[in-house]
Amino acid sequence: MPASRPKKPGDPLHPRASGPLRSFGRIKSRVIKPLQAALFDSLLPSIAVPDPALGPIDLQVLMPGAKAAWLEIGFGGGEHLAAQAAAHPDALMIGCEPFLNGVASALRHIEEGDLKNVRLHADDARAVVEALPDASLDRIMILFPDPWHKARHNKRRLIQPAFAAVLARKLKPGGRLRFVTDWKDYAGWALERFLATPDLVWLADEAADWKVAPADHVVTRYEEKRLGDTDPLFLEFEKA
Repeated sequence: MPASRPKKPGDPLHPRASGPLRSFGRIKSRVIKPLQAALFDSLLPSIAVPDPALGPIDLQVLMPGAKAAWLEIGFGGGEHLAAQAAAHPDALMIGCEPFLNGVASALRHIEEGDLKNVRLHADDARAVVEALPDASLDRIMILFPDPWHKARHNKRRLIQPAFAAVLARKLKPGGRLRFVTDWKDYAGWALERFLATPDLVWLADEAADWKVAPADHVVTRYEEKRLGDTDPLFLEFEKA
């Protein structure tokens, strides 16, 4: 497969012609290495999430017998997604990422780890979220989304009131949502919108609850770059 983004309708990487305001930046940067590019043909078709435009997504079809379902929105290079999949082999791990280089990296992690419980959507996560059944997810992970930190770009942030409400609706009662950012302004922005979302309860009692990484957090290369204006902030919510 060529390393450029396919344009053929029906391809799992085909961009949507219309939809919500884009919440992410580039979809590709450097040339994808040949071995990783080959995985778009050999591996991705077998683990791709069905096109959400075709209708509701049946999680039992994606992974029959899965004991839990997790969703990671914007998995970057796939390190966190792969580590969580390896640690929870009985859980279905759905990862969404529009950045092709990140998808290529995730495919490599999946192949090297022989991970059987990962399913990928190489495009905007919002269409997949809408197509998932209500009360179907045990965990939602949103780690270091594009901060769009200029005020005029805030409207492009992934976390908006309507989307926060959809995320809450997709969680099972007792399900968890984790949002992590290294931009103080985005942390405040997201916290305000999640707190205003019915049925989402913030699990913090003291500063350490949002300043110290949870025990199961996986540090990625992106996090180590420290590109934001603060140490990572961890916001954890539970569906009431």
